[in-house]
Amino acid sequence: MLAGACAASALISSDVGARLEDLDEGLRLSGLLPQPVTILAVLPHGPDAVTVTYQAGDGGLGQRLLYRADEPSLRIETPASRWQFDADPAEFRLAAEALRIRMAGLHDPMVAVSSSAVDPLPHQIKAVYGELLPRTPLRFLLADDPGAGKTIMAGLYAKELMLRGDLTRMLIIAPGGLVEQWQDELATKFGINAELMSREMISGLVDSNPFARYPVLIARMDQLARNDDLLALLDTSDWDLIVVDEAHRMSANYYGGELDTTRRYQLGQRLGAITRHLLLMTATPHAGSESSFQAFMGLLDPDRFEGEYRSGAHTTDTTGLMRRMVKEELLTFEGKPLFPERIAETVPYQLSDGEKHLYDEVTRYVREEMNRAERLGSDNPRARTVGFALTVLQRRLASSTAAILRSLQRRRERLEAKRQEMLNPRFSPMEDAMASLPWSRLEDPDELDAEETENLEEAVVDAATAAQTVAELDIEIAQLSELVDLAKSVNDSGEDRKWIELRSLLLDEPLLQSDTGPRKLIIFTEHRDTLNYLTRQIRNVLGRGDAVVTIHGGTRRDERRVIREAFTHDSEVRVLVATDAAGEGLNLQAAHLMINYDLPWNPNRIEQRFG
Repeated sequence: MLAGACAASALISSDVGARLEDLDEGLRLSGLLPQPVTILAVLPHGPDAVTVTYQAGDGGLGQRLLYRADEPSLRIETPASRWQFDADPAEFRLAAEALRIRMAGLHDPMVAVSSSAVDPLPHQIKAVYGELLPRTPLRFLLADDPGAGKTIMAGLYAKELMLRGDLTRMLIIAPGGLVEQWQDELATKFGINAELMSREMISGLVDSNPFARYPVLIARMDQLARNDDLLALLDTSDWDLIVVDEAHRMSANYYGGELDTTRRYQLGQRLGAITRHLLLMTATPHAGSESSFQAFMGLLDPDRFEGEYRSGAHTTDTTGLMRRMVKEELLTFEGKPLFPERIAETVPYQLSDGEKHLYDEVTRYVREEMNRAERLGSDNPRARTVGFALTVLQRRLASSTAAILRSLQRRRERLEAKRQEMLNPRFSPMEDAMASLPWSRLEDPDELDAEETENLEEAVVDAATAAQTVAELDIEIAQLSELVDLAKSVNDSGEDRKWIELRSLLLDEPLLQSDTGPRKLIIFTEHRDTLNYLTRQIRNVLGRGDAVVTIHGGTRRDERRVIREAFTHDSEVRVLVATDAAGEGLNLQAAHLMINYDLPWNPNRIEQRFG
């Protein structure tokens, strides 16, 4: 477009006929031949006639006598100015602006900062311009603490690559609960419009590959990992940059010297072959197993992290592949701590006699059923499911009396229904309802996100049993009935010592009041029954139902956004009670205090809550 705006070799004809006196050597003249000629000599014959010697366009020479009567048909051709502007002004300005932006990186090495709606912090600038951009091709793990703004870092990196002309195709892979947040932040903060891969999109592209059609695409991690057809299409695509959020879910473990990979891990293995730049992001890269961490880093450099890690024989060298900054290291431009000091305090409480008796009896039941499950055989998937269910049962016991009471009641009801099925003459063990339980999802429960864990626990804990006959079921149902009666007695007694301690915190004015008004409080629990119990109790203490909001695995994503906005901006909303589903991807910085009513066994989940 810029080149078309200037016409250096074009000719412009005069609209008025040439006079004989104007003809001179070197001029271009039209009217003698169909094409313009070049005048070589002019010989006057009095005032009204001249002889013109000329050269035609094909190089041939000619001569002609011209009179005054010929003047109207003659035109002198003048060269157009080399700066002649004949393009559309608006299009010229657009092209000039595009060229300016494309060349801006030569003069402004951080042009993405000035052209984005963000005010990056020092650690974010250092990550993008000191760690990511200098590496080409990129294979990197960004593992800063939760709350450090890894999404902003990834957006700045992508925007900078785009402005430098190094990125036209980008794929974002994130957990299902975060994809819409990614889409919003890319659009509002960086002006990057990304398509969200949905079932509707896939069904609408019968004969087309969505990975080839959309240059900037956001996909759900499990949507890809668990769909072989999509994986086949993904393998045929090519990308400039792939970003994986919450990448720690792409886990693998060594068993018996063999690497046991998950579907998510297999997805991660495919990515390096189809992209120039690969950026993994997680705040919890290490779950305590060095061999699993080395397998995870193998997604970035399979050669460096080949084979199983052995203590004393291997060292996990992540030089050039990883950056991790904890919150205490994050500073403002003034050198002040970015986050206030994290002050953790354990509030002790003593079980009542009734609670202690209930704890002992449920623990005894769990131990006996565990022993019976082990007799099924360690290779039996049913044994793993029963073991998982009983473990969850004991965790619910530690969470609250309300949670263990509801769990015991539901478990008894499900086993009674199973007993009736077994008494049916048409019942076959192959038709056992337990056959529909998600055995495969129990290979590594820590691989699941919080929402999936909630749903899995609900599906398994109430139905999984080692009993294989009606007589065995009768014994277990009788045990459950005794435990239900005991749990109901403790629950009705009002001697919930843990709740009594929490209530005292809620009534602590100096703790929950500030000069600017009431402080906001987040209470985390693993179990939905405990969440429902706490919500009722807290609303009674505060005297207002609208002061408490909740988020759990069953809360729709659009509802979560509404609840988050209310908790952040509505001064009347003081308490958010949430399961760990709220700890993944929701920005809840408006809270002043956080209480863990119970603790998950996975340390990564605890870290997500803090984030």
